[in-house]
Amino acid sequence: MAQLCEHVSIELVVHDLHPDFYSTQFALDFAAQHSLPTLAVQHHHAHIAAICAEHHITEPVLGLALDGVGLGTDNTPWGGELLRVAAADFQRLGHLALLPMPGGDRAAQEPWRMAAAALFILGLGDEIATRFCKQAGAATIATMLQRGLSCPATSSMGRLFDAAAGLLGVSEVQTFEAQAAIALQRLAHQHGQVAPMQAGWHILDNGVLDFAPLLSILADCREAAYGAALFHVTVSAGLADWVVRAASAKNISRVALGGGCFHNEILLSVLSEHLKKSGLQVLTAQLMQPNDSAISLGQAWIGIQSIKYR
Repeated sequence: MAQLCEHVSIELVVHDLHPDFYSTQFALDFAAQHSLPTLAVQHHHAHIAAICAEHHITEPVLGLALDGVGLGTDNTPWGGELLRVAAADFQRLGHLALLPMPGGDRAAQEPWRMAAAALFILGLGDEIATRFCKQAGAATIATMLQRGLSCPATSSMGRLFDAAAGLLGVSEVQTFEAQAAIALQRLAHQHGQVAPMQAGWHILDNGVLDFAPLLSILADCREAAYGAALFHVTVSAGLADWVVRAASAKNISRVALGGGCFHNEILLSVLSEHLKKSGLQVLTAQLMQPNDSAISLGQAWIGIQSIKYR
């Protein structure tokens, strides 16, 4: 880095909003050593900015950022975000309905915990201990949810996938990242096409997209492959409805899709088809991946735009 400074004029150091990341701490230390200004960039803003960078777009776009987790500007874990992104600025237009994460980050490793959270939200908390009796601590998780102890709420699409997998008895405990989501996609492929559940979601006045009706059906579903297929098409239809409404309200015709959940081929293809049929231009990752490997590109793009327009 020191050698780089000899040949490059650095104007700004950009980093993630999360203060505990090593990359953030390194960026702040480097900036302090060289008396450089810094810019903290929200994770999902960076996801959408990476798509804009690939397509060389600085005009306003709608950004649908779907992933596991990223620190939000309100200091809560985001992950299912509908944004208006204009160069270095963004506005949060809406998010997925919040789900508690029993045990915090551990819920990302054990999808049955997210399924328990879904049952609690649905008013079925009394079923948690018996439904997940093979999981150590199921009764404790039920109590934690009831008392709101160690249950941070998240808007994460990744955790919604986990909840669906847990309700369907798929990958209740993960041994690698996104194992449950991958298993759901495989089951959906095996089952084949189904029609989306038309009443499977609600869009609330505050911009929140709530898939509680879909989760209620999955809680009683006895065929995992069918449930996986229904989950994918209903989530895609609900997201499309959400985005199309926002596009009309904001008079924006371009939609950028970013975040690790767009590695899911079914979600990406079905959602894109819905959006294109509604007359929207869909922007997706081309040379880069949609996941966190593109975050640095998005951060750099936002940094460039902030310098250009300041």
